[in-house]
Amino acid sequence: MIFNLKNPKNKRVGVLTVDELTESFKFLCLIAQKQSFQDEYEMLTKSKPLSSKSKILKLSPFLDNDKVIRVGGRIDASDYPYEKKHQILLHASHRLSKLIFANVHIKHMHAPPQLLLSLVKETVWPINGRRLAQRTVNNCMRCRRARGQTLTPKMGNLPAQRINADFPFISVGLDFAGPFYILNRKGRGAKLIKCYLCLFVCLRYKCLHLEAVSDLTKNAFIMTLRRFIARRGKPAEIFCDNGRNFVSAAKEIGQFIKANQEPMSDFANQEYIKFIFTPTYAPHFGGIWEAGVKSAKHHIKRVIGNSHLTFEEIGTLFAQVEAILNSRPLCPMSTSPDDLLSLSPGHFLIGRPLTALPSPALENRQEMSLQRYARIEKIRQHFWNRWQREYISELQERTKWRTNTAKLNLGDLVLLHEDHVPPLCWRLGRVTRLFPGADGVARVADVTTTKGCVRRPLVRLCPLPSPEDLKF
Repeated sequence: MIFNLKNPKNKRVGVLTVDELTESFKFLCLIAQKQSFQDEYEMLTKSKPLSSKSKILKLSPFLDNDKVIRVGGRIDASDYPYEKKHQILLHASHRLSKLIFANVHIKHMHAPPQLLLSLVKETVWPINGRRLAQRTVNNCMRCRRARGQTLTPKMGNLPAQRINADFPFISVGLDFAGPFYILNRKGRGAKLIKCYLCLFVCLRYKCLHLEAVSDLTKNAFIMTLRRFIARRGKPAEIFCDNGRNFVSAAKEIGQFIKANQEPMSDFANQEYIKFIFTPTYAPHFGGIWEAGVKSAKHHIKRVIGNSHLTFEEIGTLFAQVEAILNSRPLCPMSTSPDDLLSLSPGHFLIGRPLTALPSPALENRQEMSLQRYARIEKIRQHFWNRWQREYISELQERTKWRTNTAKLNLGDLVLLHEDHVPPLCWRLGRVTRLFPGADGVARVADVTTTKGCVRRPLVRLCPLPSPEDLKF
């Protein structure tokens, strides 16, 4: 274009040649160098030494025949081509450098950052090029979709049900596991049938209650819940996943809970029990009962092996596993010489009838002045004090997700993480609502897709580059 403007009587027409493209590229680099290295360019033009604070001094720059700054370097004796021994010098913050990186990234089939930087350095030496290579890959829409990296919000604070003292099983987490294959009867001709494990966990003391369930029906679940209430007392609230999480449960379990949410809630409401479902596809919202299922299955699978038990036998096995799990220490053993046993969930399951009222404080009373029942109450309160003193302090630390790296805004374009589907096939959606917690950190969002609005935790959302990120 410039040649044709300067030579109107001798214009160049037709397809661009290699020499013309090379000349145009050098001219663009010359403009970029004058903008990025203005002081250095003037000093090199006047053949004066560069300042000791110059960013390009260590590269021994010089001007070539086209007045373009090139890298002097230390590999003149090599057999490499001139373009590789003396690359054109550019700064990564210039738009030309960003266009070069984007072009090379796409040309070489979406090269990763390290490969991208090495390919660019064949002809151009970018200052701060490593950061630009990483940013180019991160802002590539196809690479972001193929990587499928979801958000990780900061670990939330513990709810009141986990840290305030109260009777065991007042706040309960519920989950199913299985199926386990059992025999319908003993002897010849017996058939294999399915049964399931229903796990109840106390949110405060991690006490476990295991029940064998013959089938996945509403009536079977209600009878299981009635057995639990008869033995452990009526809970005030029950937490449960909503049945769409197939990570730790069989598919039929998820379908059962999903199809019976309303009947389960209706029965709980009649019994004055609050039924709370966690967000969809968010198993980490119920980590305490997911961990309980994992621990229970650890013992059950190793004991059963390849054998098949009857329903009574597997019910007995569940009770024995429950006793083992309730004997586990809640926290490291105390250093006090008066504490001979480690604090376990089993300590909180003994010492009160189902309708008992809280007893007065007896910590400061002498044991000799107490009656036998009062002594038992003091021992039980001693365990509660140890729980507050030892176990609660163990919950202070965040074992993971220590910082809030999940920055999501309304209107952001995201991908919905789907199991057993490659990232490039995940559904696209746009964030329409965020649900911040008490600490101000959002962990759940409403996303509008082509199939309607869905609610997902942020750990199941993969953010895509925003228009601001794509600006050079």
